[in-house]
Amino acid sequence: MASANDVSAVVVEGDKYRSYIWGEGEKNTVWRYGAPPNYDVVNKLFEEGRTQEWAEGTLEEKVQRLLKSWDMEIFYKIRPEDFKTLNPETFTASINGSPPEKLEDVLGMGGYNAFLQTTLPVNLRAYDPSQDTSESSQLVFRATFLRGFAVEILKVYSDAPFFGIPWQLNESMKLEKVEIFFDPNVLLGQLLKGPLLDVGEVSIITTTSGCPFFRS
Repeated sequence: MASANDVSAVVVEGDKYRSYIWGEGEKNTVWRYGAPPNYDVVNKLFEEGRTQEWAEGTLEEKVQRLLKSWDMEIFYKIRPEDFKTLNPETFTASINGSPPEKLEDVLGMGGYNAFLQTTLPVNLRAYDPSQDTSESSQLVFRATFLRGFAVEILKVYSDAPFFGIPWQLNESMKLEKVEIFFDPNVLLGQLLKGPLLDVGEVSIITTTSGCPFFRS
């Protein structure tokens, strides 16, 4: 019988790509919206757009399942003791080189707010995470990205149990430290439309349409 600590080995009822949603181990889990999330729509989007189909049991498939399972827990589980993909006592997350945040801090901010922390002046922020709670940010982004985010692992650069700089795992296959590097402007910029105003070294968008979270 597979160990419940091994994300890649757990057979999940109801989702092809994520562990720790269904089953005996989740009977006492407290979910953010009262019930386990349904990923049917985003799984379809993933299958339509993915560039690789990793065979079950390969390192890439294991990391992809771990990533998707971790993402699910960050957004939908609200009690640290319900997390299975990470060690809640030692886990930290850092975005674009920011100081590491503990799990409690990430849950307090909310997943979207945690990922979109920025040092830009308030007047230049397309989205200001300080203006939204965990709950309100969930509503904003779920209304904007109706099909969700179809994350795909393209390449794993080192062998287990250490997956490059971003992923550090303990012997139980639980995340200890996550470092994420990405350009949030690529994500947010595609949602904004309007003429550019050149202000010194930066260009900002002066008018918008179709972006439900733009508050400037």
